[in-house]
Amino acid sequence: MKSPFEMTQTEMTSFGYKIVDEIVQHYTSLNTKKPVSKASRTEMDALFLQEAPEQSMPAEDVLRFVMKNVIPNSNISTHPKSFSFVPSPSNFVSIMADALATGFNIFSGGWMLAPAAAELEIVTMNWLLKIFDFPVKRGGGIYTSGGSLANLTAITTARRIKCGDDFSDAIIYLSDQAHSSNIKAIRILGFQKHQIRIIPTDNEFKISINKLKNEIAKDKLHGKKPFCIIATAGTTNTGSVDSLDSIALICEQENLWFHIDAAYGGAAILSEKGKIALKGIEKADSLTVDPHKWFFQPYEIGCLLVKDKSWLSNTFSEKPEYLKDIEGNESEINFYDYGIQLTRRFRALKFYMSIKTFGLLAFRKAISYNIDLAEETELLLRKSANWEVISSATLAIINFRYHPLDGFLSEKELDVLNQKISEKVIESKEALLVTTILQNQVVIRMCLINPNTTLQHVKDTLEQCELFAREILKDWTKIS
Repeated sequence: MKSPFEMTQTEMTSFGYKIVDEIVQHYTSLNTKKPVSKASRTEMDALFLQEAPEQSMPAEDVLRFVMKNVIPNSNISTHPKSFSFVPSPSNFVSIMADALATGFNIFSGGWMLAPAAAELEIVTMNWLLKIFDFPVKRGGGIYTSGGSLANLTAITTARRIKCGDDFSDAIIYLSDQAHSSNIKAIRILGFQKHQIRIIPTDNEFKISINKLKNEIAKDKLHGKKPFCIIATAGTTNTGSVDSLDSIALICEQENLWFHIDAAYGGAAILSEKGKIALKGIEKADSLTVDPHKWFFQPYEIGCLLVKDKSWLSNTFSEKPEYLKDIEGNESEINFYDYGIQLTRRFRALKFYMSIKTFGLLAFRKAISYNIDLAEETELLLRKSANWEVISSATLAIINFRYHPLDGFLSEKELDVLNQKISEKVIESKEALLVTTILQNQVVIRMCLINPNTTLQHVKDTLEQCELFAREILKDWTKIS
């Protein structure tokens, strides 16, 4: 019987070339496109909402529909003027590597089914262990879908190693600038609200060491069992890095698990400035890094590193009967024993191929450029009479607001003004630039980790912001 999914070699080649051509055209014409796409649920339903078709249609027709309706209705995270959230600049070699991994449908869960895939995960994990000065022989890790699953895996491991089966009195600590995925992970794991300590941050948006110590002391006096501190190396809001050395000392003195969420900032260690900012990162028990952020990989690839790989296998290993034939020996790692997923895609291939192709030096240069660009942006803003810097450029993130020196606006009016500036920029689709809240103020946030972003891109966007600000203020004057 002929497979209903069969295509001839000619058909497959033609279809594949068309997709590659579309991707290449996209990457070579980014500057001519707008990074923002806006559409309502009603508009999307009108385009896509229909019953699954019983009959076939030519693959080329489906592709044309996708290129006309799906791709244009998605924001371009690789665009040089995509400044918000944490962009994913990606690179073409990794994109093609993902196509290879998917095309050959390689299962990356166990050694027996894909020894090369497992070996490349071991090899690239060793590269990362060395980059972060973790022990290579004893240490280990696992690739995940992203930072959220890496943090969940880390906290699950910490709970198992430090608490065993009873965690009813366990207490975990993190700052008010920690990523929301940590709170989500803590709740998934069954911790109650009273077991979570959110520690305030200081003026530099770093966790307050004194308040952290006070909370630990109070919890111990009340008979609670502190077991884990989550530090952040590169907060999403400001790029701030907690005082890692100080937290490491507390964890050593109190026998606590030290997890560092470096999903955003970890890759900065490849630059000289980043290495200084991340001093103490090697003291973590577990470390989250997100290669699909500042290691320039396409979605999805997160990573968890640990000082002792046996912590992962002791936490996640299960031995069902249907897997007994593929256990192998201890050196042949089955990564389904290291984390939550049994079925896993071959994430290591894109990281391996891009590092081999470009070399670490290219990544070092790109990250250093990004950090310098944010610092140049800060200088630009400080020279202007219209802009106020709220948080200095830190690991390529900067926060600021429109606040003209000759203006007489209240704090509430400034909040509204900056929110409206952001909304108008997004409405124009010329740049993706959104706000956040810092020190109870609405501020505009720029994340500058795209190596294709230039200072001119930044200048053009700031000029557009100033134009919108003048228009908004003019309208307010008319109304008053």
